Amino acid sequence: MRYIARRSVSLALAATMTWGLAAAQDGEFDLSSQRNEDQTVLPVTGKKLAHPDYVINPTPHSIDIDKAHTLGIAKGFALTPKAMRFASDTWFAALNPKGARLDIDYGTKLAAKAGVKPVSGAYRLKVDKNGVTITGYDDRGAFYGLQTLRQLMASAVANDGTLPYADINDWPDLPVRGVVEGFYGTPWSHAVRLSLIEYYGRHKMNTYLYGPKDDPYHSSPNWRLPYPPAEATKIRELAGTARRNRVDFVWAIHPGKDIKWNEEDYRNLVNKLEMMYDLGVRHFAIFFDDIDGEGTNPKRQAELLNRINADFVRVKGDVGPLTVCPTDYSKAWAKPGPDGPLAIYGRDLDPDVKVFWTGDVVCSDLTPSTLDFINSRIKRPAFYWWNFPVSDYCRNMLLLGPVYGLDTTLTSNETCGIVSNPMEHGEASKTALYGVADYSWNVGAYNPLDNWERSINDIMPAAADAYRTFAIHSTDTETGYRRDESWETKTFRLADWNDADAQALDEEFARVEKAPAELRAKSDNALMLRELEPWLVEFGKLGSRGRNVIALARQFRAGGADSTIWNAYAAALMTPADRKAYEAHKSGTMKLQPFYDNMMSDMSAAFLTKLLGEVGCDYRGITSYPNTVTNQYKLMLDGDSTTFYTSAESQGGKADWIGVDLLAVRPVSEVAIRQGRNSVDDVDYYDHATLEYSLDGRTWKPLIEEMTKQYDINWTGAPVEARYVRLRRLPSERKNWASVRTFEVNPLHADRMGFALKASDMTNVTRLFDRSTAIPYRLNGDVTFGVAPGAKACTLLAGTVASPYTVRVLDTKGKVLSTTTVSTPYAQIALPAGAASVDVKGKVDIYEVVVK
Repeated sequence: MRYIARRSVSLALAATMTWGLAAAQDGEFDLSSQRNEDQTVLPVTGKKLAHPDYVINPTPHSIDIDKAHTLGIAKGFALTPKAMRFASDTWFAALNPKGARLDIDYGTKLAAKAGVKPVSGAYRLKVDKNGVTITGYDDRGAFYGLQTLRQLMASAVANDGTLPYADINDWPDLPVRGVVEGFYGTPWSHAVRLSLIEYYGRHKMNTYLYGPKDDPYHSSPNWRLPYPPAEATKIRELAGTARRNRVDFVWAIHPGKDIKWNEEDYRNLVNKLEMMYDLGVRHFAIFFDDIDGEGTNPKRQAELLNRINADFVRVKGDVGPLTVCPTDYSKAWAKPGPDGPLAIYGRDLDPDVKVFWTGDVVCSDLTPSTLDFINSRIKRPAFYWWNFPVSDYCRNMLLLGPVYGLDTTLTSNETCGIVSNPMEHGEASKTALYGVADYSWNVGAYNPLDNWERSINDIMPAAADAYRTFAIHSTDTETGYRRDESWETKTFRLADWNDADAQALDEEFARVEKAPAELRAKSDNALMLRELEPWLVEFGKLGSRGRNVIALARQFRAGGADSTIWNAYAAALMTPADRKAYEAHKSGTMKLQPFYDNMMSDMSAAFLTKLLGEVGCDYRGITSYPNTVTNQYKLMLDGDSTTFYTSAESQGGKADWIGVDLLAVRPVSEVAIRQGRNSVDDVDYYDHATLEYSLDGRTWKPLIEEMTKQYDINWTGAPVEARYVRLRRLPSERKNWASVRTFEVNPLHADRMGFALKASDMTNVTRLFDRSTAIPYRLNGDVTFGVAPGAKACTLLAGTVASPYTVRVLDTKGKVLSTTTVSTPYAQIALPAGAASVDVKGKVDIYEVVVK
């Protein structure tokens, strides 16, 4: 899917997201919308239900359990002659000629007599004094009845060697239910694919589309070539495993990047399908997504598909209907008119070909309106390709949250089915697939939150509590298609502290801290643990980090000595290595890590305000975009022009802007902004904008009236009193995201400090005096700065001191008045009479110097 292409051009999320906080209206800044505890996602829907006796997934349409009467199954089951053909499918039960009778059969007449709905996969399961009877509409339905029996037997209701009498009449709502392996990144291993295929069958999903973007024999330039023998053997095994689990193995080919609309390439394509047929494949898809050039011609695509239908599918007789992913697979860029590619499909494409659709944008909810759009054009119910829990646009995240955002009024008249495009971490994707299976089987009864709660026990029964703790804090994408996370956890800022909330949060961080070890000790899913491990390492650290910052805040609020507080603060700081490791494998991005960051920022700002005697300059980013409530805004205030804040959604709203809260009214005489991810050819920037300031966030005045195609913005002038400064978008056709690398207000200049300042490395040396503890100056050598006559003390706030550094106080002639060796983060150096400058020598991160 084309979200991957936003690395070059931001097409993937070109439509404005409809979820989240409303943008502040032009001319009015709602400061409450910037509060950090607000979350910019729709909450998880549904509610947790009690399931004391049994759990069946997907949820049956009709189930009647009579606990007053039971069937003994302690001796196992005796298969009837007709049921013997399902003997290998009863692996979960003991077979014994003296056991309870188990009859399994299927057929249209038999199903009609039993009251089974006449759709593929439908079944009826009855438990009574005569034993267990499973009647399927077809073989697949009988197999699904066995999956329900398996789950009943695994539930508490069967713990005493009996089954309650039951009558379950069940069927799927959507004809096609399953998974598409269509992500960018590392394809699943063969072992994971086999494991997942069994999982599909056990949860009544009937489709697996094999189309990994990085399989060279699936796409250009090798789609014409046969698989090497070893890979061909794996394909054959996958197809065979799928058949045994009643899953349609759909092999997809992606020829559009270099296909030639000639007879030679047509034969190349058919020959490749023949090769796959010989490997046991009986279902095929052709993908024309994420391409340009002649391969995008919709008329040619329809002609090709129709010809393959005639020459291959119908001739074979045992090949299922084709599936196609069109080039216009999203409303974000689909040409809507009667001459558009989708309308051409509707007129020209054989009606039995299923057509994929991802919705309004690439990663989006399944809604009636998006299906109305596509179906009115393709003249058939669309096949929904749901880009969840795919994470190839946020590969440092795991998406283990609930499956929601799927309309529960839809029927097979609106969509022929839904497939989930999962993460490259296949085993970890089972949490989401459990929900997709449930939704697509019984749409109207789907309960997202309850389904997620049930999935935890299904996937990690021996360590359910630990896995739930890990999963509930591992759901957010941080940008793009955001999902609710940590919804049971309350976080707060230092100013809103109360002991009860702090204690509850401390207990949650303790659970976070312990969860990784418990999962490693109790889980028997080695494949899944291997996928989770790097995240588990960082998750445990996050728990420790959270507990430490709460302990520090308690100490801070108790009014400890300055040296004690800062030394403890420095010990609690994340090192660059810590930050890098966390960024690579993130969790807790919506509440837990922001709580740590905010609490550290709040304490350091309050501490510095106390030392300075006035509000410091730990500025805060503010924007009209919902993700301001995360800490991503810090990337434009970190002094690093290689990092950037990004809006994570399309610009083009009524009042798009990005700015800075100065925390207090101050005279502003200079503003320097670097837009985009670079200043040369990036597309993520405001190409038409104005620079404004405000005292109250409501009335704005211009500093620069209008700018066009300007990446680097520099304003200097007579000081104006301001609390807020912002860059506001003016009318433009641009729909890209917006990015800002740096947003500086009143940046300091070494030659304008009002005192002498020299250093062996002058780069960013002014950070020593910027009245902010956000970013340190990395001293590796020496720095000398002047002090005003009469100053009594110099306080240095450093990070962890790996090796002692030296502080010398000098008079006007350079004579050394005192020398101090410092080995702690907090150091207060007395300035004797005649002190004119201070020289600091060593290797240490210094966050601020306060001379008073």
